[in-house]
Amino acid sequence: MRNPWDADHYDKKLRYVSEMGKGVVSLLDPKPGEAILDLGCGTGDLTHEMATSGAIVVGIDLSQAMIQQARNKYPHLQFAVGNGENFRIDTTFDAVFSNAALHWMKHPSRVIACVWNALSPGGRFVAEFGGKGNVETVIGALERALDELGLTSQEKHPWYFPSIGEYTTRLEKQGFQTTYAIHFDRPTVLPDGDQGLEHWLNGFAGSYLQGLDQPTRHCVMRRTKELSRPRLYKNGQWHVDYKRLRIAAVKP
Repeated sequence: MRNPWDADHYDKKLRYVSEMGKGVVSLLDPKPGEAILDLGCGTGDLTHEMATSGAIVVGIDLSQAMIQQARNKYPHLQFAVGNGENFRIDTTFDAVFSNAALHWMKHPSRVIACVWNALSPGGRFVAEFGGKGNVETVIGALERALDELGLTSQEKHPWYFPSIGEYTTRLEKQGFQTTYAIHFDRPTVLPDGDQGLEHWLNGFAGSYLQGLDQPTRHCVMRRTKELSRPRLYKNGQWHVDYKRLRIAAVKP
């Protein structure tokens, strides 16, 4: 799978992802001395946040660019490139944490099995990611913009957005005990006014825009904004229709 993450763009224009993940850190409630794996750590901001509690945190991410950025920012922490769908680590952890990453992994049962194997008995799994209906207005507009130009949008959808029932069933099939699960609306204000949705599309919608020349890419983005504006643009800012799934589970 192509992995086109731009770590600088992520840190400069999409920092709200980590900021909003601090509530998931609170749900995890890391303790001094605990061994924690940050799955899909991005550029390491929440890895660092958890480490300030005294926990021993290791971050992994599929993107080499993101991991390099994390190492540059937090050289005192441990980061490694790893695929959430098939990672193996020699040690085990007291907790596995993940924010805004699991929806990029389209084989969830593989991810859950890897998390299970990474946890010690009694270990906990705490995560937040896109849930059913996440960013559906933007996705619908983007796919329509492509279709209007005669460009197929089929099989370009890069995300997995499950319901509570679907995901907790997968957890329990693996053997986890789900202790907390909520699916909620979280309209998210994007920075930089009218440019905000372009930043979002450049950061997260690469699979839809891949291979397009610059004029066509610009046309698709402009049309996506036009179609999304009536519902999502308010008082000079984009309010993207995020729907999140937040879960906590324990390995008996």
